[in-house]
Amino acid sequence: MRWLLLALALLCAPAWSEVRDPGTHFFQPKLGDFQGELETARAEGKQGVLIMYELDDCPFCHRMKRTILNQSEVQDYFRKHFLIYTVDIKGDAPMTDFQGRQTTEKAFALEQRARATPVFIFYDLQGNVTTRFTGATQSAAEFMLLGRYVVDGVFKGQPFSAYKRQQASP
Repeated sequence: MRWLLLALALLCAPAWSEVRDPGTHFFQPKLGDFQGELETARAEGKQGVLIMYELDDCPFCHRMKRTILNQSEVQDYFRKHFLIYTVDIKGDAPMTDFQGRQTTEKAFALEQRARATPVFIFYDLQGNVTTRFTGATQSAAEFMLLGRYVVDGVFKGQPFSAYKRQQASP
């Protein structure tokens, strides 16, 4: 039944997704207070916070923004479920972490073990890591699958690689 509904949704969906700037349509403006952002996420009924750890000169980060995070269906789905921010892993900007401690983007990224870029880390409403994905996804469909993996709570029972294989097989 689930596959039938998915097939119908795909048949009824437009074949294209509108391209929009990820800076304004995917990421929220960064205030630098992630403890406060958790309160906002709770108040808005979100499932948590998604942070993309990046570098200015990272070609994979740019590819994600240029080919996947700029797709309207990706933007709409992720913004429905998460507050979404970027953190520069070499950044010196001051910020407040999920526990209310003062730090910098660079120190926070190091504490979160975000060394390669991009790294997408999903946090629950208490600021705990639920899912980590390192690198660029191959397609918007794979990134959407990652989102559903978190939103549907599948991360609690199996790794993303197993979920992805399971979704690909009939």
